[in-house]
Amino acid sequence: MVHFVIAMVIISFLFEVIGLISKRQSLLNAGWWNLVVAAIAIFFAILFGQFEIGLAQPSQAAQPTINRHLAVGWLLLLLLPNLALWQGIERSRDRTRISKGVLAFKAIVVVLVCYQFLLGTTMYWVYGIHVEPVATASRAELPDAGAGRPNLTGEVR
Repeated sequence: MVHFVIAMVIISFLFEVIGLISKRQSLLNAGWWNLVVAAIAIFFAILFGQFEIGLAQPSQAAQPTINRHLAVGWLLLLLLPNLALWQGIERSRDRTRISKGVLAFKAIVVVLVCYQFLLGTTMYWVYGIHVEPVATASRAELPDAGAGRPNLTGEVR
């Protein structure tokens, strides 16, 4: 779900920039609808993210990254629907153009989405958040699958 929102926001921006340059209304329409879907899907992404972080057992070293990731996620939850609303109002007046303000705001949102992706990647690859519980659950399903092997914290089972 989270990656879906990331893709939709970036694709929306790219479609609209290319649509403005090439003067293709179909790309502007595709950009708009991608933004609408992202503005709806962000609610579910936040819900799943909150659920997942509740399952995690992060180290203290990971906490600042988690806090930033959560803060940016909630900020995006505020920004995306408002961006879609703003662009929708402008679209109702003239579907053939996008104001510089909307495009600039969307560029800022794309930068925030990329930063959010970086934070999520750091949580996974650097701090191992959501890696160990999945590995432990997989080993529990297969008896002796993890016996004698070190886990992510270096402990031997």
